[in-house]
Amino acid sequence: MRKRTTSAWRSVAALCVLLLTAAGCGSDDGGDGKAAQAPDKLGRTEGEVNIIAWAGYAEDGSNDPKADWVHPFEKKTGCKVNTKTAGTSDEMVSLMKTGQYDTVSASGDATLRLIASGDAAPVNTKLVPNYRDIFPALKQQPFNSRDGRMYGIPHGRGANLLMYRTDKVKPAPDSWRAVFDDAAAHNGHVTAYDSPIYLADAALYLMRAKPSLGIKNPYALDQKQLDAAVSLLKKQHKAVGEYWSDYQKEITAFKGGDSVIGTTWQVIANLTQAEKAPVKAVLPKEGATGWSDTWMVSAKAEHPNCAYKWLDWIVSPKVNAQVAEYFGEAPANRKACAETSDPNHCAVFHAADEKYFQRVHFWTTPIKQCLDGRKNTTCTDYAQWTRAWTEVKG
Repeated sequence: MRKRTTSAWRSVAALCVLLLTAAGCGSDDGGDGKAAQAPDKLGRTEGEVNIIAWAGYAEDGSNDPKADWVHPFEKKTGCKVNTKTAGTSDEMVSLMKTGQYDTVSASGDATLRLIASGDAAPVNTKLVPNYRDIFPALKQQPFNSRDGRMYGIPHGRGANLLMYRTDKVKPAPDSWRAVFDDAAAHNGHVTAYDSPIYLADAALYLMRAKPSLGIKNPYALDQKQLDAAVSLLKKQHKAVGEYWSDYQKEITAFKGGDSVIGTTWQVIANLTQAEKAPVKAVLPKEGATGWSDTWMVSAKAEHPNCAYKWLDWIVSPKVNAQVAEYFGEAPANRKACAETSDPNHCAVFHAADEKYFQRVHFWTTPIKQCLDGRKNTTCTDYAQWTRAWTEVKG
């Protein structure tokens, strides 16, 4: 999550060369020799749709009877939903490459990989009526568009916050310095998000802590800047008690005191507080990274008409509100705020607060073509970040 200027990609071939990732990069043709195209109109629905989603995004009532937006969709459209829940962005990228899925709720650390590899097709937003009510700040961003074309429909957004136990961390922190340069003060009780994209959190801190590095965008790092982020994370590693990707584990760690400070999501903070743990979450003065998820359509979709019906359904005001409350995020549809069961939900998650989100740098896949506009410099890509992350944790 970030605020930035939209980059114009020069050509399909050029981006594919630039975007060397752990998942690989193929031709931008959907695998059939032809560039993927958005449909001009929809046809008859195919009777089913195969979805890859984050947990909580395609609920059918089996986890919580009150959380079911799958069965109403099936009844309305006749499209049976087959959902594969993915735990990481890397898993989503790998699954999309199989060609067995029609749509995916991809985060910004996966979207450019899917575009460059030809696994995602551009989306005709005119065929998704509810797109018109998506917050303008989520449209035509570097992580969900290219050459003026949207490659998906925005779903929701949130910030990666700093959470701490108020009884263990004093004074109250207002800077990421608490988990980087000052991490030793809580040795063994610091927690961090377990993903190569976490390198951007270190880069974000270094933007202000060490301006001589010249970092302008935490996802656009040349080798020297990446090395500085790696060095900082290696220093932090000595104080880290646990790297998390399962939010339930983070709740347990903060509740029990194994973790006292680290990166989190607003929903985790809310749930941890609900379990009577003395925690608080803040957006530090340096800003934060974050996520903006996008529903993308496979270039090889066998059920594209049902996929488009799903895209429109999942971002419709009432359903988008239900998902946002269940998952714990800001909805993408501005009309969803009038549909939440909790009238304060959108205020808590800053749904319409663009000044807040201007301080959030949304996850964007790092590529060799520097996303900060530098022309004479080669930046590091996701494959390099993946190797660096292994080095940090090694």
